[in-house]
Amino acid sequence: MAAPPVYRERPPAAALRPHVACLWTGRLGDDGTPYAERVLPDGCVDLVWDGSRLFVAGPDTGPVAIERRPGGTFAGLRFRPGAAPAVLGLPASELRDQRVDAADILGDRPVRYLVDRLHGCDPAAAAAELEAAVGAWTVTAATPDRAVEGVVAVLGRGTLAVNDLAAGLGLSQRQLHRRCTSALGYGPKTFDRIVRFRRFLDDAARAPRPLATLAVEAGYADQAHLTRECRRLAGVTPAELVSDPFNTGAPRRGRTDP
Repeated sequence: MAAPPVYRERPPAAALRPHVACLWTGRLGDDGTPYAERVLPDGCVDLVWDGSRLFVAGPDTGPVAIERRPGGTFAGLRFRPGAAPAVLGLPASELRDQRVDAADILGDRPVRYLVDRLHGCDPAAAAAELEAAVGAWTVTAATPDRAVEGVVAVLGRGTLAVNDLAAGLGLSQRQLHRRCTSALGYGPKTFDRIVRFRRFLDDAARAPRPLATLAVEAGYADQAHLTRECRRLAGVTPAELVSDPFNTGAPRRGRTDP
């Protein structure tokens, strides 16, 4: 099996930061055999170039197996949570758990032009092309939903009851759920679960500790709660997840906090 791919992230140009979280690249070594990499939910939408196809990866609710082959390269642009619909022109809920050809969303002509420029690029150059294209699209993009930005900011700092969150934003729970589903792809409770899961992954990668300790620090009731959530969001136990570099080294590993 090939070694885990080498990923790099960089911040976007200042003008893109209201909509874009980062640009990322990946490169696999030339040796080894193909394998399936588990991409885990992170609350984000990405525009991805895999060397032959340009597609939009919607917000996931579970693990997605992506085939990786030796020598493969890829590049992507990760939208800030809740910001993609303003640029792409459709609700994030229509992209949930989907990988959709960019031309089906943005139109054949602009995508064909971009794909022509992407062919033959190394990963860093491909990321720059994605950044330039999305920079042009954001000129006419709507402003991201401020209420949803408030949800992302609050849940990024810790769990808060949805009714309290809605009241703090001057919305009913139904209004908040509808706006989050449109912007994020799912309601605030699901987004909160994903934020907490990513917090566990970040903590485990940064400073390995007993799972019971990591569970409490990430906001779970106990280790059993963490295990149930890992099975739902990653398809494996926490122990399997933190011990396997192919599980956590995914291109959509960025944090969900702003």
